[in-house]
Amino acid sequence: MIGHSHGPVSASGRHRRPLLLAFLLTLTVLVAEAVVGIITGSLALLSDAAHMLTDAVGIGMALAAAQLAMRPSNARHRTFGWYRLEILAALANAVLLLGVAVYVLVEAVRRFGSPEDVDGVPVLIVATIGLAANVVSLRLLRGGSEESLNVRGAYLEVIADTLGSVGAVVAGIVLITTDWPYVDPIVGLAIGLFIVPRTLRLGAQALRILVQAAPPSMDLEAMAGRLEAIEGVVDVHDLHVWTLTSDMEVATAHVMVGGSADTHGVLDQARSLLADEYGIDHATLQVEPDDHEGCDEHGW
Repeated sequence: MIGHSHGPVSASGRHRRPLLLAFLLTLTVLVAEAVVGIITGSLALLSDAAHMLTDAVGIGMALAAAQLAMRPSNARHRTFGWYRLEILAALANAVLLLGVAVYVLVEAVRRFGSPEDVDGVPVLIVATIGLAANVVSLRLLRGGSEESLNVRGAYLEVIADTLGSVGAVVAGIVLITTDWPYVDPIVGLAIGLFIVPRTLRLGAQALRILVQAAPPSMDLEAMAGRLEAIEGVVDVHDLHVWTLTSDMEVATAHVMVGGSADTHGVLDQARSLLADEYGIDHATLQVEPDDHEGCDEHGW
């Protein structure tokens, strides 16, 4: 019979409230920076507002993915529910961050050749407000970033903007006290160089999950050996392990047993082993007799 099940709660699903609070806080600061930037004509403030916009979009995508991940699965179409949306959102965040980093680097290089005059007072005031808001957002998202790749993407967005706010505060102070125009491109270059490697790492993690590669921490040969050590098991083949979403590993395998083996006991032991030693709670195991044929007929 086909049914519907909510399944386990995903990691970012457990952190929807912090994501929502961080999103609202970021949106509020974004509006404040944009308004003050337009009134004062400050390009620095408008640029920082654009950076905050990427944060708002990134956190918004993470929040939407976390919300959708809580929807029930559909056995006819979405047998694993919406969990993969979290990984897609993390990949989108990585692409967005990389775009911002490239823009910052190009703009910083351009300004070295032609520095622009920037009023340091509004930069310092609004950057200080933005820094305070980012610190609050970091505290809200820090716990979830350890559990969910989706939340981690939003967390990295806020880290990047926090550094941007720190740089803007420093730039504002330097502009007020010395009026040195090169501080703006120097700060921009430093932020861009900080963002790029972390963005590439996040994107690589998301892509690894999307191509269903085995988690890097798991030794599949050792896992197969542990399963074969169960009494009555003579062979383990077609072993596949992949990550469905953050903190959710899935496994399938064919477990071949001798004719006198207790198949129920073998199945229980195998499932317990995968759960206790590898943290895999969702495992689909096919227990088959040692005289069974046909498993080697597939070409992949």
